[in-house]
Amino acid sequence: MAQIKIFGIKEYLIPVREKLSDVIHECVVEALTFPKDKRAHRFFPMDKENMLYPNGRTDAYTIIEITMIEGRSIEARKKLIRLLFDKIQEEIGISHQDIEICILESPAHNWGFRGIHGDEVKLNYKIDV
Repeated sequence: MAQIKIFGIKEYLIPVREKLSDVIHECVVEALTFPKDKRAHRFFPMDKENMLYPNGRTDAYTIIEITMIEGRSIEARKKLIRLLFDKIQEEIGISHQDIEICILESPAHNWGFRGIHGDEVKLNYKIDV
């Protein structure tokens, strides 16, 4: 299970929202061997005055937070980050400099979905990749 939040200035985020979601999902499917039908993305388009960012970034600055059940290898998480940087730059045009990614992991027992505790549910995909 993974949930993804994407933050950016609304004038830049809204026009690319659908394509960005597709690119992010492709990366998750490839790096974490997720099923193609598992997509939980939430977009947070921000007013410019509410999106403060470091010097050297542009108004295309985008933050991606990925929350998922723990268990993926360091290699799989690094592969995901690398794919996100590269594919977002290639397909959306947001430079590496304007992308920040954070993966947050939580034990399965801290999750609940479909009325079941995360550590009790039978998933149709592997977490230990």
